[in-house]
Amino acid sequence: MDKNQIIKQIENFAPLHLAEEWDCSGWIVETDRRDVSKVMLCLTVTDDIIKQAKSQKCDMIISHHPLFFVPFNYKDIDIYCAHTNLDRAKGGTTDTLIANLGLEVSSEDDFVRYVDFETSVNDFAKKLSAISKNLRYVNNKNVQNIKKIAFCAGSGSEFISVARDNGADAYVTGDLKFHTALDSEIVLFDLGHFESEIFVLRVFEELLRGQVEVIYAKESSPFKTISCTK
Repeated sequence: MDKNQIIKQIENFAPLHLAEEWDCSGWIVETDRRDVSKVMLCLTVTDDIIKQAKSQKCDMIISHHPLFFVPFNYKDIDIYCAHTNLDRAKGGTTDTLIANLGLEVSSEDDFVRYVDFETSVNDFAKKLSAISKNLRYVNNKNVQNIKKIAFCAGSGSEFISVARDNGADAYVTGDLKFHTALDSEIVLFDLGHFESEIFVLRVFEELLRGQVEVIYAKESSPFKTISCTK
């Protein structure tokens, strides 16, 4: 498949004009190769991902996270990323997280999606823990039940006040910091950055299904849960 056709399909779904100005969405490395028959999907390009792609004879890597610096040994394989444009796109990063939880988006506000779902905080925490072993939550007001839940996959702490002002009782994101958690007036759930975004790779797979061979890289969150026993 012509690699430019691959990019056209991705950008039709998540146009580059949706990306933030600081973002590096788009081509990270573009070689002279034109035809692509095998693509590796990953959340983040690392040395290990490059080794995996080359060992499995992939022609191209498509990632969610961009690279702001490209090591020399990465420059002999095509690398393309869709980052904040995929976050903003309908059916993109946060939407795939919500769908994976069996929920539906009720409304949206830029990067933030809202779900009307009446449940207890404990029951919702159990639902989230099914997709994240690293789940943490904050409940400074000792809230028992929630009705409107805001979502922003990845690092979305900057939108907590937006979620609160739009009537959300709870907010699901990743990468929460101590003082952000300490000051929150609504319930916060931190899934972990990796766990909140990994489902978006299915978007790339669906866009390319039947046209090129698609494989998933072996990758996981760098954070591990310690189980202590006596």
